[in-house]
Amino acid sequence: MVAHQLRSRGISDRRVLEAFEAIPRHLFVPEDERDFAYEDRPLPIGFHQTISQPYIVAYMTQLLDLTGTECVLEVGTGSGYQAAILSKLVPEVHTIELIPVLAEGATRVLADLGMTNVFIHIGDGSIGWAESAPYDAIIVSAAAPRVPKSLLNQLADHGRMILPVGAGGFQELELWRREGESFSREALLAVAFVPLRGKEGV
Repeated sequence: MVAHQLRSRGISDRRVLEAFEAIPRHLFVPEDERDFAYEDRPLPIGFHQTISQPYIVAYMTQLLDLTGTECVLEVGTGSGYQAAILSKLVPEVHTIELIPVLAEGATRVLADLGMTNVFIHIGDGSIGWAESAPYDAIIVSAAAPRVPKSLLNQLADHGRMILPVGAGGFQELELWRREGESFSREALLAVAFVPLRGKEGV
C-alpha cells in the first residue's frame, strides 16, 4: 500500500509514510471488508459512513505539514484510522464524532493499539471542540457545504485546516491558513466525501 499507492503518487513526507507503515488499516474496517483493507478505495464502516481511501488520508495529512509539536483536531472520527495516523505525528489529537457507536468502536481499537494521545469526543464536529482550542491543524473528514466559521475560529495563528467543501456527490478539497485575523484559501482537487452533519454542516 505504502509503496504503490502513496510513494508512487507523490506522498514524500517521511514521517507520514512511517505512520502508514506502522498503523494496521485492517483493524479499522469491519471484518467483512478486511480483504479489501489495503486497496486504494474508501470502505463502508456502517451508518452510511466510510473510511477514506489511503491516498486521500495521506494527501490530506501531508498537506498539514506537521512538524511533531502540534495539537490537532480531527472532525469525523469514523473508525479512528485518521486519528491513529495523526497520533504517530503529533503529541495531542482531539477527534470528534457525531455517531456514538462509531466513537465507541474507535475508542476500543485505539486503546488496543496503546494510543494514549488521542482524545475522542462525541458531539457536533461542525462546530469543533472549543474546550481544547486553539488547534495548530484541523482536518475534516466529511464535506461541509461551506467552511464552518466555528472551525476557522478554533484555528491557531499560523494554523492550517484541510477539508472538502461543497454539496452533492463531489466536492473540492481546500487548504485554509490563518495569519492573525486573516484567512487564505487554496483549492486543491476534486474529491467525494460523505456530508458533514451538524449545525454548520447539513
